[in-house]
This record gives sequence, C-alpha cells and structure tokens, in this order.
Amino acid sequence: MYGAYRVDTIRTAEATAIARLGDDTLMQRAAAGLAAVVLRELRARRGAASGARVLLVVGSGNNGGDGLFAAVRLAKRGVRVSAWRAGSSVHAAGWTAFLAAGRPVTAAEAQAELSRVDLVIDAVAGIGGRSGLRPEVAALATAAAGVPVVAVDLPSGMPPEPPWPPGFDGGFTAEAGGEPSAFRAAVTVTFGGHKLCHVLEPARSGCGRVELVDIGLLLPDPDLRCWTPAEVAAAWPVPGPLSDKYSRGVVGIDAGSASYPGAAVLATAGAVGAGAGMVRFLGDVVVAQRVIDRFPSVVPVAGRVQSRVLGCGWGDRPNAARAIAEAVDSGLPVVLDADALRHVPGKVGAQVLLTPHAGELARLLECDRRAVEDDPVAAVMAASARYGATVLLKGATQLVAAPGEIVQVAVPGPGWTAQAGSGDVLAGICGALLAAGIPTPDAAILAASIQAMTAASVAGPLSPDRIAHQLPVTIGAALRDGPE
Repeated sequence: MYGAYRVDTIRTAEATAIARLGDDTLMQRAAAGLAAVVLRELRARRGAASGARVLLVVGSGNNGGDGLFAAVRLAKRGVRVSAWRAGSSVHAAGWTAFLAAGRPVTAAEAQAELSRVDLVIDAVAGIGGRSGLRPEVAALATAAAGVPVVAVDLPSGMPPEPPWPPGFDGGFTAEAGGEPSAFRAAVTVTFGGHKLCHVLEPARSGCGRVELVDIGLLLPDPDLRCWTPAEVAAAWPVPGPLSDKYSRGVVGIDAGSASYPGAAVLATAGAVGAGAGMVRFLGDVVVAQRVIDRFPSVVPVAGRVQSRVLGCGWGDRPNAARAIAEAVDSGLPVVLDADALRHVPGKVGAQVLLTPHAGELARLLECDRRAVEDDPVAAVMAASARYGATVLLKGATQLVAAPGEIVQVAVPGPGWTAQAGSGDVLAGICGALLAAGIPTPDAAILAASIQAMTAASVAGPLSPDRIAHQLPVTIGAALRDGPE
C-alpha cells in the first residue's frame, strides 16, 4: 500500500527537508534518481545507454534544475544530451553545469531532433505549474507522440490534483486540429511521494508507469491510501480447516425484478465467485427460479444471514423504502446498490455500503454530475459524511470513503469493465466479503480491486458473468503469489 498526497502536503514536507538538508541536496537526490530511471529505460529499449540520444525540454523552475543535473549525470554515462530552454528563464546552476556536458538547441532544432532521439525528458513544469502548455511546447509535445517521454514529477501541463478544469480528459490527447494541453509520458519519475494525478483518472493514464524516488521527505499520513495486488492477497479471507458455511459467511441477496432478472443472476454470481459460504436469494420468486437454475447451491428461503445486498435491478419497486429500512435496522452489514440508492433513509451508519457511480453519487449529493467528476475525492468524502455510510464510488478510479478514515483507492483495472452488469457483480462480491466479517471499508476496496484484477487478467473484454466466473482463478492466483 502506498500513499498519495496533495500539493500543499508535499510543499510543506519539501520546505522542512530544505531547511534540514539544503536545497542543493534535495535537487541532487532527485537528479540522481531521475538519471537512474532514464538509464534503465534506455537499456531496456535499446540494450545500452552509452551512445543513446536524449532531448531534454527544460522549464524555469526546480523541475528544470532536476532535469539539467540529471542530464549531466547521463552525459557522464555516454548519453548524448541536448536541451531546449522552453521557459523564460532557467535554473542558473543547472544550466551552467549542463553547458559543460551537453548541447543547447533552439525550438526548431528540438523539433528536428525528435526523429533521431531515443527518449525525451519533460522537465518543463512540476507541481507549481499551471494547467496547459504554451503553444510552442504543445507543438513539441504533439511531434513527440511517437517518442518515449520520461516526465519529471508529472507530465507538464497536467494539473497535479483535482478539481480538474472543465472538460479535462487527461490533457494528453488533442482535439481534431488542436494541440494537447499536457505531455503524455511513458514513465513519470516523482519525488518524495505520489501526487493525486498519479493515481486518479483521467490524469493517471497520461503519467504512464510511475517511479517513486525517495529524496528524504518526512511525510504525514497520506491524503489517499492506494492498494496493490499484494495487499489484496494479504487481506483476502481464507477459510481454515474448521470453517463451515456460516463462518465463511451467508449473504442474503434481494435483487432483480421481472424487468431486470439478469441483475439478480449477476449479483449472485459475484457472491458465489468471491467465495460466500452460502447465498440466500430473498428477491422475487419468479426471478429466484432463474437464479437457482444457474446456481443450484443458492437457497431461496429466508433465514440466518450475515450480510445483505439490495437494489440491483429493482426498477420501480413499491416497497423499496421499507425493505431498505428493515435491512438497515437489522444492524447487519448492508450493500445498497443501483435502485436502492434512490431510497437511502438519511444517516445509516458505516456498516452500510453505498455503491454509486458518478451519476448516482450526484443524485445522492443533489449536485451536478460534473461536480463529482471534477473532484471525485471531495464528492465521495461528502457523501460519506452526509449519510454516515461507507461509500464506494465506481468508475475509472474506484474510491472508498468511510467516516473519519482516509480515502482509499482500489487497484486499477481496464476500461472494459465499463459495461452494464459490472455493478451487480461488484455488489455481490461486496456482500460475500461483508458476510465473511471483513470491515465495510476493506470489503469495498477488496471487492473493487479483485474485480479490476480479474478484468485485467485477459487482454480484452470479459462480460460481467465471465468476470464472476473467473473470480476464483484470480483469487487463487493472488493467494498463491502472496504478498510481495
């Protein structure tokens, strides 16, 4: 698990480190780490670093200084480095050191060099930069589309954190006839701690692989906690030799309707695939037969349960509010998904898990969907505070907020899961983990992560029912590989 930090947190830690160690020490540590990553990248791409050509695009701030001192280190390893001063000024000591080791070029020469270089280092702007690129830098970013880019701290032009600017789509793709507002990196080398843009879409996709260099910052608790497959494996509930169906957990699922019977089947598939000890189907009797035909182990009779899943495929159910109130009042962990989210009865408690997508979260907060998309972290925290619940925001980046806790980020997966039925499967997985006794926030993050990991296990689309079917394989592989 690793943390991600807001800009103010990083700036405070940097100021403390500079007071303790000196600005030059921090910059040289960053430059050494950056140079090491570039050398590894060159060796991986061309077999050797010596003789490689690298173009440095350098701005006026400390980011530029990091890049310039890294270029000096690269030159000592036989790399031919040229640099274009893209800013109005430049880090003076770094530029002086570079002139003794590399070759300065003009904007036109930098453009021409793109056809010959092995790699571009983007050191134009860091966390202090403004969103977007000046026209001449944007033109080079466009021309560099076929060249690997290593970004220093973050791709220049990219906002370091939400709220994202209006219409932000990552900033690294140009509209028809337009110019990109940010570089698109193959690798981003960041210092001290991850920034929010490194873990939140749509910015995350423009950062490529993120390499963290320790420069000695003393950081507080992070603003986001990001899970990895190793933590998922370590936290997954594994039955022991004395386990039975009740110790593994019994899930009560009330899902589906005559109009949406598939939702019931998919929610059940998620619970069964995630390893529930038993599933009781408590929904419509006609739908129940569809579920049992697919899963003969499901029990269509009320009885003891250890968690409940409500709302998938309900449609306009007349008794929805009463069913939800009864489930919440039981004190058991409850998943409220899809149509159940239209009937959340005010404060419900952290044992209740709400699983909205951006549009549903906007309705819960009575705001515009754009506000959720512009700052999903703030939105998921606001919903958790408003309802006293644990909230799993589904989407390209899946976030979990619980009252008084740091927001967690699930293991990312491919965009293929953006399809009808994925949320039903996810609700069932959540129910299985809650029934097994996993705390609600952890159950939510584990469920979102294992679904993403399963979707990522094949190169292409898996339908939601196939993802549910594949869950045991993913869980088994994660447990076999174990924590790193």
